[in-house]
Amino acid sequence: MTGKRLKKAYEAVEKKVYDLDEAVALVKAGATAKFDETVEISVHLGVDPKQSDQMVRGAVTLPAGTGKTLRVAVFAKGPKATEAKNAGADIVGDDDLMNDILAGKIDFQRLIATPDMMGAVGRVGKILGPKGLMPNPKLGTVTMDVAGAVKAAKAGQVQFKVDSAAIVHAGIGKASFENDKIKQNVIAFVKALAALKPASSSGVYLKQVAISSTQGVGVKVSVASILG
Repeated sequence: MTGKRLKKAYEAVEKKVYDLDEAVALVKAGATAKFDETVEISVHLGVDPKQSDQMVRGAVTLPAGTGKTLRVAVFAKGPKATEAKNAGADIVGDDDLMNDILAGKIDFQRLIATPDMMGAVGRVGKILGPKGLMPNPKLGTVTMDVAGAVKAAKAGQVQFKVDSAAIVHAGIGKASFENDKIKQNVIAFVKALAALKPASSSGVYLKQVAISSTQGVGVKVSVASILG
C-alpha cells in the first residue's frame, strides 16, 4: 500500500471497536488494490499456547466459501482411492504420491489420508510438517470418509491453529464478496473458535477480533456483534 493510500485508509478507521456491519463495510471500502484482496481475520485468544491443553486447532467450512479452490491430494488405495477421485480430488496415490513428495513435487494445498496410509505419510512428515500440510485427525484430514473430506476442502473449509502469540489468523473470503457473505464467514469462523475453548482457559477467551483486506488496515470488531 502506498503512503497516500495508507494514510487515507487510516483516516477512515478510528482506533475503536466497530460492530460487524460497520467493520465489513470499512474493510471493503479500504480494499482498493488492483487485485481482489483476501479478507483476513485475526482473533486474539485468552489461552497460553505453551500449554498443550490450550493449543486451539481445528477446521471450519465457511458458508460463503473462501473465493478460491484448493488443489487437494489424497493418500489412499483401492476403493478409497476411487472414492477420492469421484469426489473431485486433484491427486490420488500411495507410494507414487509419497515418491513425488520426496522428490519435491508438491502440487497441492491440502493433503488427506486414510488411516492405513499414515505409514507412508510418516515417511514424508519432515517435508509436510513445515509446510502445514501434514494430515491430522483433529482437522478431519486423516479419515476413512475421504469423499467428505475432499468435498469439504473444495467447498471452502479453512484450517486454523493458534500461534505462539495466542492469535489465530485465516483468510475468510474476498473483498469482492457481498457484505452479507463476509459477515456469514466471520460469524462461522468465530463460532468455530468459541466451540473449541479449552476447559483450562480462564478469563476472557475471545479477547479481540479484527478483520482486514490483504493491503488494508485492521478493523477491530465487537465480539458481541459477531456472536449476537
